Amino acid sequence: MERFDQLLATIIERRAADPGSSYVAKLTAKGRAKMAQKLGEEAVETVIAAVADDRTEMVGEAADLMFHLAVLLADMGLSFDDIRAELARREGVSGIDEKAKRAT
Repeated sequence: MERFDQLLATIIERRAADPGSSYVAKLTAKGRAKMAQKLGEEAVETVIAAVADDRTEMVGEAADLMFHLAVLLADMGLSFDDIRAELARREGVSGIDEKAKRAT
């Protein structure tokens, strides 16, 4: 099983755990808005690491970002396969063209 798929499976399993012993369960209990907030915080920390050109910090923050993205995906009943399918759909399409299609 691919690493991100394994992460998502672990997160799905832990969603129903005791919030006192599982960070995933604790986030789940706080609701989607809190999960989204944590994802945003990790995104900002990732940007800060990139701007600081801190490769070590960037790796850690990117891992945190992917973890919190997986938490939110699980809450919405989505998977990394959904993301892979969207990326495959966009394959060979100019980013400029793809973005223009979304604006209409």
